[in-house]
Amino acid sequence: MARHPEEQQRRRAEDIALFRYALVREASDDKLSSRERGRIVRGLAEVTHQGPDGNLVTVSRVTIDRWIRAYRAGGFAALAPSPRRVEPRTPAGLLALACDLRREDPARTAAHIAQMLRVSHEWSPHPRTLQRHFAALGLSRAALSASNVAFGRFEATHPNELWVGDALHGPVIGGKKAILFCFLDDHSRLVTGHRWTYAEDTLSAESALRRGILSRGLPGTVYLDNGSSFVSKQLLRALGVLGVRLVHSRPGRPQGRGKIERFFRTVRDQFLVEAAHSEIPTLEVLEARFVAWVERVYHARVHSETSETPLDRFSVLGAPHIPSMALVREAFLFAETRTVTKLATVSLFANHYEVDQALIGRRVELVFDPFDLGSITVRYHDTDFGLAVPQKIGRHVHPMAKVAPPAGPPTGIDYLGLIEARHRGTLGEPIGYSQLHNESAINENGGPR
Repeated sequence: MARHPEEQQRRRAEDIALFRYALVREASDDKLSSRERGRIVRGLAEVTHQGPDGNLVTVSRVTIDRWIRAYRAGGFAALAPSPRRVEPRTPAGLLALACDLRREDPARTAAHIAQMLRVSHEWSPHPRTLQRHFAALGLSRAALSASNVAFGRFEATHPNELWVGDALHGPVIGGKKAILFCFLDDHSRLVTGHRWTYAEDTLSAESALRRGILSRGLPGTVYLDNGSSFVSKQLLRALGVLGVRLVHSRPGRPQGRGKIERFFRTVRDQFLVEAAHSEIPTLEVLEARFVAWVERVYHARVHSETSETPLDRFSVLGAPHIPSMALVREAFLFAETRTVTKLATVSLFANHYEVDQALIGRRVELVFDPFDLGSITVRYHDTDFGLAVPQKIGRHVHPMAKVAPPAGPPTGIDYLGLIEARHRGTLGEPIGYSQLHNESAINENGGPR
């Protein structure tokens, strides 16, 4: 059920109070001198802030000083505006999420998306409001469905317009089956990003995607199937932060996946058949062999459909635009939502943390590196409320962050080793995606370096 207007106004007033509190809480510290407080207030007045409705706003020094005095005199409640000044508005972040849900699956109706928002965020705009918003942005079901169906015999018109991603089950390495996550540029057939792993999960898929972005630039669209590793709120968040459109193929209708399926057939026929005769005791060695084969053989050979090598066809637009490391790091952080208890605590994977008391009863976003659950950033409506204070930590990494098993003995004779040796001779060392742009957060086995 939608909230009553009075309830919407009350929540809106609390959101405004939280925004003001987040702004002045540091400057309100009684331990600060007048000079120190003045320096903080001047800094706050000189920059823009994201307001409670998602819009960027500036706040004057006079207003900040007034909020500080109000907070000291009446506490958190004194920061809320009077009821007559409160107007119910739909937060911009909620509308953006609604658009992401429509893009993710155009079959979702506005009424269904409204229901999803009520379940996840406890409130939603009216379905007609969402419908008008979708129409204004060209996100009608008919328009999006038509663009998805067009992947039949579609070919992207330029590099980085469309990447197609999938996973391939490979050989047994170190006593366990290896899995290749791979992204292929639709226009050039170039391998933009990949990763050999033991786990068919979102963390591995994101690692392959991140390597591709850091070496080949940002794609306009990523086209994936409906496997569990690709249907994830964490992957949706990453692509949303980067501004990349995500499209899933529908079950039973895998149009547009022929190019990567053909590439996987080439991998089986030309790489994996030789991997069985090569000395590959670890995933790291498998990765080095695969990179050498991709760069020296696959990327350098004329493709039968394009009549060009993948590398030449991809390079036609020159050097790709690589996003900043700060943006990429933010994109590939994990996020979970939790409701703050009456004791100002939250739990995450059986760990317990203390958060700001102003957030009691609020549904907050916990943002973290999956390899470090000791450092959790707390956000509410895209406003940073600092780090959660660990109270009880039993798990230090995300459940998907697994440790690889010990390596088995080497076997076979080494055709792929010769390819890699030539690759080393040409470049001095193999091109390793894990070394590109100092990507040190995730190693070849899924753990921290």
